[in-house]
Amino acid sequence: MRSTRLGVDGPEVGAIGLGCMGMTWAYDPNGRDDAASVEVLRTALDLGVTLIDTADVYGPYDNEELVGKGLAGAYRERAVLATKVGLVPGRDGARVGNDGRPEHVRRSIDESLRRLGTDHVDLYQLHRVDPEVPVEETWGAMAEAVAAGKARLLGLSEVTVEQIERARAVHPVASVQSELSLWTRDALAEVLPYTEANGIAFLPYSPLGRGFLAGRFGSAADLPADDWRSTLPRFQADALAANQALVGTVRVIADRHGATPAQVALAWVVAQGQYVVPTPGTKTPKYLADNAGAADLVLSADELAELDALPAPVGGRY
Repeated sequence: MRSTRLGVDGPEVGAIGLGCMGMTWAYDPNGRDDAASVEVLRTALDLGVTLIDTADVYGPYDNEELVGKGLAGAYRERAVLATKVGLVPGRDGARVGNDGRPEHVRRSIDESLRRLGTDHVDLYQLHRVDPEVPVEETWGAMAEAVAAGKARLLGLSEVTVEQIERARAVHPVASVQSELSLWTRDALAEVLPYTEANGIAFLPYSPLGRGFLAGRFGSAADLPADDWRSTLPRFQADALAANQALVGTVRVIADRHGATPAQVALAWVVAQGQYVVPTPGTKTPKYLADNAGAADLVLSADELAELDALPAPVGGRY
């Protein structure tokens, strides 16, 4: 796979990364297969997919343990390992909440390293800014992890330009992670241009629209039982039917290239900037190879314009 850098000063990474959330959490919970996920993690490195992204809240906690198992031994040295802090599981079925307190950060980095089976992470990310804690305080505690050798670089997730600038005043920002795909383009207005101008990596999550843009869900019945996506507005029956037009255009372009819809959707994301590294999630070797192949798919200017012109999807993100 061709490579890029994690921002202007960051390490070399494959042009496509791997998101690990769905291996243990939210998507198809009854289809969990840890052995297959370990195979995916190790095969990813062989394919050049070196940015491996997890978080403490995924599971909660057992996603980091699974990733640590998959990257044990020499595999760890080949990966650019990223995890996150700042979200905590709710109690008694409540929604995930924020915790950006410095004491939580200091405790969480040690717990993450223990679960991951490593002495450092390459990228430590603030999952969400806690509205009750100034971002400078949270970021300062994360910078302590860098000074202690527990993290090499720091990143932010789902932030505004103003929040990035406040964090940068305390410690360098290596990356920003936000949702970006053909059906979620909010970051194109301000955040992505800012990161590109400042040599900061941009790490799109859900670059395949949670699997929809790969053409895998023709109706709500195609979603696995108890899958979290069934609660989202865009995956309700009427919205899902209306949004098939988006996939139709993607599929036409894919046919021109002898590619898959997933590869076209990912190639569009990669084309949005020099340091844009999407992290599609999968726990299936077949889809891993499919996603990795997108790194070598070059869309023409006319095809990019055709995709740019796609209408907004029906339904909100959440």
